[in-house]
Amino acid sequence: MSCDGEQEMYPFVMDEELFADTFSEESIYRFGSEELKISQVYGANLGVAAPVWDAALWLCRYFERPSFDLKGKRVIELGAGTGIVGILAARLGAEVTLTDLPHAVPQLQKNVSANEPPNGWPSVTPTVLPLTWGLDQGQFPSDWDLVVGADIVYLTETYPLLMDTLTHLCQEGATVYLSSKMRREHGTSDFHDNILPQRFDCQLMRRDHTQNINLYRATLRKTEQTQ
Repeated sequence: MSCDGEQEMYPFVMDEELFADTFSEESIYRFGSEELKISQVYGANLGVAAPVWDAALWLCRYFERPSFDLKGKRVIELGAGTGIVGILAARLGAEVTLTDLPHAVPQLQKNVSANEPPNGWPSVTPTVLPLTWGLDQGQFPSDWDLVVGADIVYLTETYPLLMDTLTHLCQEGATVYLSSKMRREHGTSDFHDNILPQRFDCQLMRRDHTQNINLYRATLRKTEQTQ
């Protein structure tokens, strides 16, 4: 992620050499009866927001289970990137808001529009909005059912900003689901083991040893709720 012109204050950095050449790729993903067509625009402007990461696919597979009912749930996705998680949730009946930094919004909107079911969305059309952690989360409500994120825990400088954002969004009892590639060099384990538990009650739900991906569920402690 990046924040143009504000990198010193909001450290969402982007390696401009990582995706120096711009090109797009469209892929089909199937989850149960749902088929999603996801566009991934690789280029310096999107950086890590461009690809569909394994942790996102893993979270999608968790949500597609018949026992996980998303119908009517109010869901906000953080660092949505391509939007694959939020789009699947919307196809399964949730009322979804997808968020990321401003430069990722066009890709998100394109993928939302491309995946509208022939008979329309089962609940409401997903909303796509920019959200910079630690800066403008106060512009969003706190009455969500679920706050979700896939592979968004990878920059230690952003962890306090993510914590403040999660705390605000969960004031009225939302459940957080975070699917994370456990990169030691990025302190991902430290966030889940030591930082998130400072305000949240946390539970490791699933672990994929092959892909080194963990799924966590968390709820904000009553003592952290200000309303």
